[in-house]
Amino acid sequence: MLFRMLPLFLLAAIGVVIAAEINYPLDAPAPDGRRPGGTLSQNMPAPPITDEENKDLKRERNYPDQPPTIPHTIRGYQVDANGNKCLSCHSRANSARTQATMISITHYMDRDGQALAAVSPRRYFCNQCHVPQADVKPLVGNNFETIDKLLQDNANATKKP
Repeated sequence: MLFRMLPLFLLAAIGVVIAAEINYPLDAPAPDGRRPGGTLSQNMPAPPITDEENKDLKRERNYPDQPPTIPHTIRGYQVDANGNKCLSCHSRANSARTQATMISITHYMDRDGQALAAVSPRRYFCNQCHVPQADVKPLVGNNFETIDKLLQDNANATKKP
């Protein structure tokens, strides 16, 4: 922080190495992330888009109030200010006909909890919370355990002599 306040000529006078004096490579290796390899100036090809699961099976939720995941493909669905393809099956009016799960009654409430005739504008863009799933290798490790498993492990541990 102190170095940022000092003028460059003072920094040079006291022997602080200035970035311009270092011979940085212009084409340094890129950080390994979603697209490993390559250099900063290269445009590496994007990984192929994987197919979404299309099993139409409800998945277990891992915590209370977790938004359910989408158990079918939504590729090509229009969900924007002009239309919402999800509502053609999941709205209150269409769910009985399509046998799709009706969206939660909370989606028909304003921020003050008052009931609305139509889906709340705050809940209109489904992909803000709900996402389709794909069978892919996770980017990072995960050791998440549900509360049910933690409680069961705790109960089993207390039963042992």
